[in-house]
Amino acid sequence: MTHGLILYVPGFVILLALAIKAPTLRRGWDQPLMRAVCTLLVVGSMAMFLSGPPTIAAVNRLTGVVNFSAPLVYSVLTAFSGSCIVLILHWGGGPTRGVLRATRITVVAYSAVIVTIVFLFVMADAPVERLRDLDTYYANTPWMREMIALYLTAHAVGSTALTLLCWKWLRRVDPALRPLRTGLALLMFGMVMDVGYLIAKWAAVGARWSGRDWDGLSTYLAPPLASAAALLVGTGFIVPLVGGSAAWQEFSQYRRLRPLWRALHGFAASSVMTVPLTWWSPVGIRLIHRESVIDDGLLALASWFDPAVRSEAYEAARAQGRGERGAALVADAAVLAAACQRRAAADRAAADRAAADRAVTGRAGTDRTAAGRTAPAPGLPAVSGPAEPCRLGDAPLTELAREFHTSPIVAEARRRAAHAV
Repeated sequence: MTHGLILYVPGFVILLALAIKAPTLRRGWDQPLMRAVCTLLVVGSMAMFLSGPPTIAAVNRLTGVVNFSAPLVYSVLTAFSGSCIVLILHWGGGPTRGVLRATRITVVAYSAVIVTIVFLFVMADAPVERLRDLDTYYANTPWMREMIALYLTAHAVGSTALTLLCWKWLRRVDPALRPLRTGLALLMFGMVMDVGYLIAKWAAVGARWSGRDWDGLSTYLAPPLASAAALLVGTGFIVPLVGGSAAWQEFSQYRRLRPLWRALHGFAASSVMTVPLTWWSPVGIRLIHRESVIDDGLLALASWFDPAVRSEAYEAARAQGRGERGAALVADAAVLAAACQRRAAADRAAADRAAADRAVTGRAGTDRTAAGRTAPAPGLPAVSGPAEPCRLGDAPLTELAREFHTSPIVAEARRRAAHAV
């Protein structure tokens, strides 16, 4: 069983992915893309389970045919290679007629290979059961030799086609489509592992043809590479489906808003009571909650926005080559960062004065203002803010959060505000 775990684990992972996506696949069964995804996942999991030595022994024993698993595993692996190409064809889109024609050609070609694999096994004489090294043990046996070479060739063709198609579309895909780009990148890494698997297999078989013994490459190196390739390829096909879902988009937006939420939730809490979340709260509810907290924090800081900070940050961003919209976004983030620093300093000063009052009089200090309106310490701007009004733009909060967290111009505005107080 230990020898089979390295193949069974990715098989279970692929089955888990199939179970997770089952509702979506069932609802979209009339779509060729969904059928291609389902076929790939089913065939991929079958390939992993059937390739494990314990399964090979059990299948041989149940059928009563020595090495019956050989054509079975080779056929499933060949079907998996063909399924990858079919899914990529549908995934890439294009004219419907062209996609359907290419799909039919792929299905016919790989079906012919599978039939030929079975025919070659029937013609061969392979009386000794081999659970882990059949490729090299029978590398020089008539008919078995041709069967092994055929399945490796079909596998190499499928892997090469998948790699080229992934590379082609990875270069063309819009960078904004991050789930799709991530899926294609995972597929590329999976194909690298698969190429390593093929190199190990071909090297071991070729060594047998030339009278040398490199069996270890096929027996010990190839299986881990196949396992890694299956995991990466399966994940690469799942990520775009999961990443394009509404739940994933909500989670992604929720995560990107974290820098703003961390900076503003303290100010929002002073003026607005938010409903606490439970650990099982859906991500959609969490996103609404986080956006509400950020909006409340922005309202609490509105009187602390300084137009001078905005003007300076805007000019700095333009000087660095940012467009008008990008510069305005950086300027808004800089205004917000400076306001956070100045408001926090005022809160600390007010708390210090209140503590001093309690120490002297034994009662709460009278300098505290109404909730959400902190009186500034000496040398700080008045709560009413600058005479000239300053409002933030209407850019999405996620874009504001990105600049707030990453822009060096915003970091400089934050530093200056901290030193000024």
